[in-house]
Formats: sequence, structure tokens, C-alpha cells
Amino acid sequence: MADLLNIGLSGLAASKTQLSITGHNISNVNTPGFSRQDAAQATRSPQFSGAGYIGTGTSLVEVRRSYSEFLTSQVRSSTALSSDVQAYKSQIDQLDSLLAGSTTGITPALQSFFSAMQTAAEDPSNIPARQLVLAEAEGVARRFNTVYDRLSEQNTFINKQMSAVTDQINRLAGSIGSLNEAITKASANGQTPNDLLDARDEAVRQLSTYIGVTVVPQDDNSFNLFIGSGQPLVVGNSVARLEVVPGAGDPNRAEVQFVSGGSRQGITTQITGGEIGGLIRYREEVLDTTLNSLGRLALSLNEQVNTQLGEGLDLKGNVGTALFGDYNHPDLAALRANAFSTNKSSANASLSITNTSYLTTSDYKLEFDGNSYQARRLSDGALMNVSNQNGVLTFTDSQGRDQGFSVSVSGLPDSGDGFLLQPTRRGASDIKAVLDQPDQLAFAAPVRSEASVQNKGTGVIGQPDLVSASSSPIDLVAIQAGLPQTLQFNGTGFVDDAGNPVDGLTRVPAGDFKTGEVNTYELTLSPGNTVRFTVSGRPEANDSFTLAFNQNGVSDNRNALKLVDLQTKQTVGVDPSSDVSGMTFTDGYGQLVERVGTLTAQARLDGEATSAILKQATDSRDSLSAVNLDEEAANLIKFEQYYNASAQIIQVARSLFDTLLSTFR
Repeated sequence: MADLLNIGLSGLAASKTQLSITGHNISNVNTPGFSRQDAAQATRSPQFSGAGYIGTGTSLVEVRRSYSEFLTSQVRSSTALSSDVQAYKSQIDQLDSLLAGSTTGITPALQSFFSAMQTAAEDPSNIPARQLVLAEAEGVARRFNTVYDRLSEQNTFINKQMSAVTDQINRLAGSIGSLNEAITKASANGQTPNDLLDARDEAVRQLSTYIGVTVVPQDDNSFNLFIGSGQPLVVGNSVARLEVVPGAGDPNRAEVQFVSGGSRQGITTQITGGEIGGLIRYREEVLDTTLNSLGRLALSLNEQVNTQLGEGLDLKGNVGTALFGDYNHPDLAALRANAFSTNKSSANASLSITNTSYLTTSDYKLEFDGNSYQARRLSDGALMNVSNQNGVLTFTDSQGRDQGFSVSVSGLPDSGDGFLLQPTRRGASDIKAVLDQPDQLAFAAPVRSEASVQNKGTGVIGQPDLVSASSSPIDLVAIQAGLPQTLQFNGTGFVDDAGNPVDGLTRVPAGDFKTGEVNTYELTLSPGNTVRFTVSGRPEANDSFTLAFNQNGVSDNRNALKLVDLQTKQTVGVDPSSDVSGMTFTDGYGQLVERVGTLTAQARLDGEATSAILKQATDSRDSLSAVNLDEEAANLIKFEQYYNASAQIIQVARSLFDTLLSTFR
């Protein structure tokens, strides 16, 4: 009877535990990361009798969770990848809409500016037309400013989001460290604390949404977590932390430091995966390049327009005034070169633009080793050749290509000091229209030509074109010193009115005058100031032509037409060491929009793909580990029946015992 009673009691206890486990599963059906549990049963050791071994009941061996490290690892890695792509995509979608928008992009403003310039060139003395040019110039400058502001706001958001994400990473890392300690203690009895393991797995999965992690299980059931290039975020119950700090070279650009004990290590470029990885990847691949591309375009527009205006005359006969502000103002030049916060000395640097056509869209790192300067282009890591002329540094790459800027360092840097050089980063922010007087727009050319009314031949002289100027704005005194010039035809070429060769006059190409064809000549008015003109037709001997200063060129639009031509002139990204052409303003911006559009389309495809991969990984894990309410309901009925049956065994044992007792009464 005692054996039968024990057997019934063992079944009763086992069924009760099974019911408790089933109830636990049901109550946690919506608990994130919970893995379905079940109990493993085994028979008790049998007892020997004369007839053989007789069973003594059942016992619970362990409570197991339905778990696969492989499937869980897939969910973690898929989560990190999907969060990375989604963070990247959310930012680039905004940028794509901004750059390609008809009301927010740069192209419509550029087209309006040059359209207004074309209208003014058709009637150069028309003041309202000139006023429209000023208004559109202010409009295109503001459009650059506005786009820069939106990108700057995006950079600020990324900085704040990196800080918020880092706080979440540190919180979860601390939780995982605590769970590691609890799991290690609970596992000391040889059994696995399933709920603690599930809680830790869920914490690691949540951590994967913020940053990519590598999980290394240990023998004591704890997890070691590594990030970046192997930095130990969690080792047992020891937890390091991440901190977001202002960039060493650019305080407006947040960087991530790994802090362990008293040591710090910058790991921004080593972080991959998760939301913070996607934000950093977007900033490096898209945002920085976009800011630099816009800045280069704004600087090029600024220089080309101002330079061309400086080669013309306004309605009062004065040299043209700059339409846009001076991008090499000392205050602006100082903002382009940032001393690293780790520098030992107080040396400062300023960066001046020397030629906007040669600028790239890269930042540069300048370092001093105690004797000389070394520079590296950060976009491709290429080393630059640094030339130091009286404290002014200029830069060329390995092919001898000028980088379009120079740097002046004030003070003596210490060995190891460095500077972050950003030639174009603020270009779109700094451009502004400064001219407010329409009559000061220099639409006229400084030199004019005319044929003598007494000429007998049919020779025609074209209006001269200033092809080189020693300075911008032009030196009127130097140009006027070489004027007027009288050219007299002698049958084979031109001489002065005394019959002597004209100083500085050359035919291009060299040779005698060819009657009936277009003959091109260049005349040097003063050192560095040369005009080019043509003579065609059939001039006769002693016919004369005059080049003079264009004192009252009110209706002259030659310089205005050159300004219009800037729209189709390839002035952006020119390679000075080869025949590779640059890009126009529109093409330069179009290339930027196309690149961002391509990356946006790729990000959308990646988003769909990674979401599908994450769903597949999650479904695979859930198929094994998730709670199925239908199955648990069936288990409730099954284990209830087992419980009732075990109770019936006890009832039978009691009846037998009562019967046995009654025989001795």
C-alpha cells in the first residue's frame, strides 16, 4: 500500500508542477523574450522483488526552456542590421526630399538667378532689370543658407540622438551585468534559471537595436559582450560605459568614447550596427559629403561671379563691386581650421581659399611632428605634399594636383599637435549677397574698339575681350596706361600710327594677316592685362582701328554676357593637372542630388530586405520558443487528467489500506 501511495503522490506532484509550468507559460504569452518552458520527467529507481523490479513512480528531472542559441543569435544580428538601416534611411529620406524639392533645392534658385542675369544683359541700362539680379542673388544665397541650416539641424539631431542612444546602451549593459551575476549565483546548484536567462536574452536583443554586439557565452552561464573592434562592454558583472563627447577636431560633431575604469578610447569609426551605427554611417557617408559639396558649390558661385564682375565696369565707369561677400574674411578663414582639443600648444590656424575650382569635397587632417607638417585627405586617406612658404602652407596630392586652399598657422605648435581642415564645410552658410546698388553691377567691358570712319576697306574689328587680368577687381590705372591704341593696317599686319610694330600685339596663331578670314589678335595693355579681338573682312592699306577705354559703356553688355555664360562654364571640381573638365554649377548640384537619390533608393531596398530578414529570424525563433495558447490549453486538460488519475491512485491505495485494517477488527 505504501508503495502504491508513493507512486500516486509522485504522479500528483509531477502533474501539479506541469500545471504550474503550463500556467506560467500562459501568463507570459505577451512577455517580450519569454521562452516556452516544459518539464522533463523520469522514472524513479525501481525496487527489486521476487518477481523482478517494480517501478516506484516518477520524478521531475529539470524544467527546460525551448531555446536555440543559433536562432537567438540570428535575431540579435538581424535586429542590429535592421536598426542600422532604418536609422540611416530615416535621415537620408529627409535629405533626399530637401535637395530634390522644387521649392527647397538649389537648382531652381540658380536658374532664377541666371535668368534674371540674362534679362539684364539684354538691356544693361535697365535699372529694374538690374534690381531683379540683386534680388535673385539674395534669393540664391538664402537658399544655400536655408539648406545648410536644415543639414545643420540634422547634425544637431544626430548628436542628441547619439547621446540618448548611448544612455540606453549603458542602462542595458548595466542590466545585463546584474543579470549575469544573478544567473551565475542561481546556476550554482546545477540547474538553469530559465526566467533570468530569458530576461538577459531580451536585454541583449534590445541592446542590439542600439549597437551591434558580439556575444561570447561563458562556462558559468554568464555572457561577455563586445562592441566596436572588440571593446569589452560587459565581462561577467563588470560593465564599461560609452560617453558621447564633442569631437576633438570639430566640437559640433559628436564622437563616442569607450570608458573602462580610468581609460578612454575613441571608437566612433569602429562602431557598426544598431541605431547608433546607422546614424554614424549616415553622417560619414552622406551628411558630411553633402555639406562639403554644397559648400564647394557656394564658394565657386561666389568666386566666379565676383571675379567676373571685377573685370567689368558699372554704369558710372567704375570697376565692378563684389556681388557676394568675401569668403576669405579672417573670421571665416579661422572657422575652417580647428585645433584639436588634445593639442598641447595654443597655436591656431586659418584656412584661405585660393582657387574654388580646385577644391574637393573632403576634409583634411594636418599634423606637426616637431619639424614639419604632414597632411592627409580624409575622404580617401591620401597623403598630401605640404609646401611651407614663409609660414603659409599649400597642399598638393601625389599627382601634383593643387587642393585649392592654403593654411596659415599662428604660434608654434608642439610635436603631435594637429588641426582639422574643412575648406568647404561652411561655404553654404557663409555665402551672402552684399551689393545693394543696381547701378554698381559691372555689365560693361573695360575696353572698346572701333574702326575709323575714313577706312576704305571692308575690314571689321570685333569688340575686345579681356582674357587675363593681373588682379580682380581689375587695375584700371594699369589698363588705361596702355590705351588708347591705334592699329594701322599695312597690308600684312598692323603697325602704330608711326609705322612701327605695336608693342605687345601678337597674332594667334602667329603669321601675316589673312584677307577674307577671321584673324585673332592679342594685345598686352600692361603686365598681366591682355585683351583679345578679331579683325575680319578686307581692310586696305592705311585703314586704322582704335582700342580705347570704355569710359561711357552704358549700353555695353559684354561682361554681363560673360556672367550669363558662367551658368554653362565648367568651374566646379576642375583637375588642374590634367585635361579632365570640371562641372557647371547645375551639374555639380545635380551630381549631388543624383548621389543622394541613389543612396536613398539603396537604403529603401536595404530597409525592405533587412526587415524581411528580421521577420524571418523572429518567426523562426518564435516557432520554437514562443507560447502557443492552443497547445498550452491542451496541456492544461492533459495535466489536469494526469492529476486526477494520480489522485485516483491514492484513493485506491487508501481503499486497500482500509480493507486491510477492517480484516483485523
